[in-house]
Amino acid sequence: MTSLLASTVLAGFNPAWAQTTASDKLDEIVVTAQKRSENLQDVPIAVQALGETKLEDMAVKGFDDYVKLLPSVSYQSYGPGQSVITMRGISSGGDGTPSASQPTVGVYIDEIPTTTILGQLDFHIYDVARVEALSGPQGTLYGASSEAGTLKIVTNQPDPKAFAAGYNLEVNGVQNGGVGHVAEAFVNEPLSDHAALRAVVFEEHDSGYIDNRQATHTYPTTGYTVDNSSLVKNAYNDIDSYGGRLALKVDLDDDWTALASVMGQDEYIRGINAYDTTVGDLAVNHFFPEKDHDRWVLPSLTVTGKIGNFDLTYAGAYLKHDVTQHQDYSDYSYFYDALYGFGAYATGPGGSAINIGESLLSDNRYSKISQEVRIASPADDRFRILAGLYYERQSDDITANYQILGVDPAYTVTGWKNSWWLTREQRIDRDYAAFANGSFDIFSNLTLDGGVRVYRYDNTLAGFFGAGPGNPWLSEGQNQCIGSAPFMGAPCSDINNRAEETNAIYKVTLTYKIDQDRMVYFTVSDGYRPGGANRNPSVPAYQADTLNNYEVGWKTTWFDGKVRWNGDLFYDPWDNFQFNFLGENGVTEIVNAGHALSEGIESDVSWKIDKNFTLSASGSIIDAHLTAPYCGTLDANGNPITSCPNPVAQTGTQLPVTPYAKGNMTARYDYDFNSDVAGYLQSAVIFTGGSWADLRTNYDGIDPRAVLGRQPAYTEVDFSGGLYWGASTLDLYIKNAFDSRGQVMRYSECAVTTCGAEVYVVPIQPRLVGLRFGQKF
Repeated sequence: MTSLLASTVLAGFNPAWAQTTASDKLDEIVVTAQKRSENLQDVPIAVQALGETKLEDMAVKGFDDYVKLLPSVSYQSYGPGQSVITMRGISSGGDGTPSASQPTVGVYIDEIPTTTILGQLDFHIYDVARVEALSGPQGTLYGASSEAGTLKIVTNQPDPKAFAAGYNLEVNGVQNGGVGHVAEAFVNEPLSDHAALRAVVFEEHDSGYIDNRQATHTYPTTGYTVDNSSLVKNAYNDIDSYGGRLALKVDLDDDWTALASVMGQDEYIRGINAYDTTVGDLAVNHFFPEKDHDRWVLPSLTVTGKIGNFDLTYAGAYLKHDVTQHQDYSDYSYFYDALYGFGAYATGPGGSAINIGESLLSDNRYSKISQEVRIASPADDRFRILAGLYYERQSDDITANYQILGVDPAYTVTGWKNSWWLTREQRIDRDYAAFANGSFDIFSNLTLDGGVRVYRYDNTLAGFFGAGPGNPWLSEGQNQCIGSAPFMGAPCSDINNRAEETNAIYKVTLTYKIDQDRMVYFTVSDGYRPGGANRNPSVPAYQADTLNNYEVGWKTTWFDGKVRWNGDLFYDPWDNFQFNFLGENGVTEIVNAGHALSEGIESDVSWKIDKNFTLSASGSIIDAHLTAPYCGTLDANGNPITSCPNPVAQTGTQLPVTPYAKGNMTARYDYDFNSDVAGYLQSAVIFTGGSWADLRTNYDGIDPRAVLGRQPAYTEVDFSGGLYWGASTLDLYIKNAFDSRGQVMRYSECAVTTCGAEVYVVPIQPRLVGLRFGQKF
């Protein structure tokens, strides 16, 4: 290996960025949406793909960067590693906490499902071939939590044909913050004619932009005053992360290939990525240290081969994801004291007055095993089948320890010093499935596809949540134990709930090829999200919800490959949908809220005006709303009641998170300085419409939607330009050039009925200017 590497380097640079003859046609895009490699224009699915060049030119490093370029995708986020994805408006808000519903959008890295009950992995984008967004239910092929769509991150694979390597060095600065940097590199090393190793490493520092300002809190009941002077800091939400990937590909013979890989990331996050609207722009007044440590590792094995003329694929993986957080929770203490005299109960020994501010120490130890095996007939057969079996088990050991320093030990949870309230639970979600998809060419230009997935889920939640036996404020705790034995360090268990179901979903697609450049399709399909168990024993288990999809789409290429226009119209009823909210004592509750509908249009167009100039645009208009009132109560069978005098949300209420309209437009101009140096200029305009953070308009006489406020529409403008010479590149970019204060999320620290006067806003990143130098050889 060493001699091969040395000879390659001594031979000089392979001019990976050297000029080639520019084409006046758009490049072909290959996707794996149907678990086969196919031209995007031949796939009867609503797919948007961001290729490697697009990702690099737009300076995409992570989730926030690429999701803004996908009009069908929206999200809520508390910060890195804490994002919940939505597609086509299928969101009721509040998902993403460890004991809440599973996501409605599945996420894959290559062949491996990485959808988790903790939300989206924060995956560093480098040496990535493309990002694919599959809109609409993908459940027959991708299973649970691909109810509204699927996101796929496809990495570059080891290649035994040739050595390749590269690196990027970047420095950047953020408005209202400081200086950050990125260092990233890859190497592809052939080991023989039949084996290769590919490695990727990166290190990144992101400057913060939220200030923790000096303030005092005086608690009304006791008059006790606290001061945060020791924690005051500008741009206190900085992030350090590092990680990488290592993949080994071996051609075992002419028919069989094995790909073993391991990837991982370690991220240290300080502060919070939100500002307090009562304090000021990009500022908070917090009184306890805040930090997150998010780390994950994902080893996997993919084996492909042939049995006769059938293709067999096995993909297995084990994901380990641990998240430790320290959060300021003193808003809860302040408002409960002001409204209910909390300070008279939370006292030190002998009834002494203390700082009753709470801090939350949480620890989630998450793991996921996934196994899939599938077989596919030859792609050029008139009748083609793809069938397989799938199994996954994901578990989360949950600790949420709400502490009051110096509180009377008689009030704390037994064995947990300073613990005013403790959650110590284990959640296990199991999914079993068998799936099959068949395609039949009725004529050379008319194809009928059909698919089915039979699934079973078996989900459990067990453990302890509550206060200590002597707590004068909260009665929940050890007196509700269902067993005297300790549970994972907690005094006992007071939760042991289960939800299980067996069912099936279906898909039918009819595709008509008008000619070799144009086709239309009609799809009827289903997607589902598993049900689960509630933490609160008095609240019944919630059932699976189902999305039905009726879709007409088109894939077209015009003017001899210069113009590509794709799009779809959809009508998606969402039945028995799951709604997450903070109930009594701030405990998450999930109920089936009733019925909703999402309907709209998604479209994208690219135009290669000439060899140098390219325009592209994509957008969506989505109307997602309730089709029946949400009353907030269930009947004796656990089904939502949809007739009541004062519903929590009326028929026609817009679903939260997703804007009515979202779109972007990019203009790129490539030019040659001379025979050795080329360059480009690029600009992008991204528009995101207004949305709501909450579904409810009437809860205990309060309108949570009005209290939190609307997330207003905003426009973001990015610029970039660069030079290419030999094997080198130099890029300058400006993201959010006019420093728009777009809002990703609005929330309060505890239940909006209590803490609603203190609203936090998660903004998009302020203006970021970066300079990047890279080489590939």
